[in-house]
Amino acid sequence: MAAAPARPYRGKRLFDLAVLVTVAIPAILLGAVSALAVRLTSRGPVLFLQERVGRDGKPFVVWKFRTMLDGDNPIIPSADRITAVGRVLRRTSLDELPQLVNVARGEMSIVGPRPTLAYQVDRWTDRQRGRLAVRPGLTGLAQVSGRNDLSWPERIEYDLDYVETQSVSTDLAILLRTASAMLGGEGTGATAADDPIAAPPEQVPA
Repeated sequence: MAAAPARPYRGKRLFDLAVLVTVAIPAILLGAVSALAVRLTSRGPVLFLQERVGRDGKPFVVWKFRTMLDGDNPIIPSADRITAVGRVLRRTSLDELPQLVNVARGEMSIVGPRPTLAYQVDRWTDRQRGRLAVRPGLTGLAQVSGRNDLSWPERIEYDLDYVETQSVSTDLAILLRTASAMLGGEGTGATAADDPIAAPPEQVPA
């Protein structure tokens, strides 16, 4: 297996900015409609903010539209806490739309491994930490290859494959596959609560 490159491919930031400019107007319109739907159908903030781990293990705050009832929610989503609008946003991945702000700020890329929680990173092997060689993405190879239908070890393998083979053509291909996955809603179920990497700390035996 080829060694993972130590940094994103040359021109990746320009690719991200070009995509941002291209999608700016429809993203603003869709975002406004989504935000209004969240605001009108459930109490609480429109946005959900959570610290995640970015490139080289640096933490940052990820932005999402809130899809669950306001209050103390489990890390692994509980179906009875997801709002009606939240189910639609999750199925279409529109809940991730505010992360375009993270992309604009240079914390994320359009394509890359999805950002994860610190306790999950703590459970990775040294090899799996190669996933952190690039900025996390709005979409990625794992998202178009099964998403939440995959176990965490399987997702990480797809992400490592991406890190090792990343290029403009790879990113364009993943974006095309992402559009199809969003329309079909594949892999949008909840992550298994007993997944050895994803499970919350309180569910892991001491």
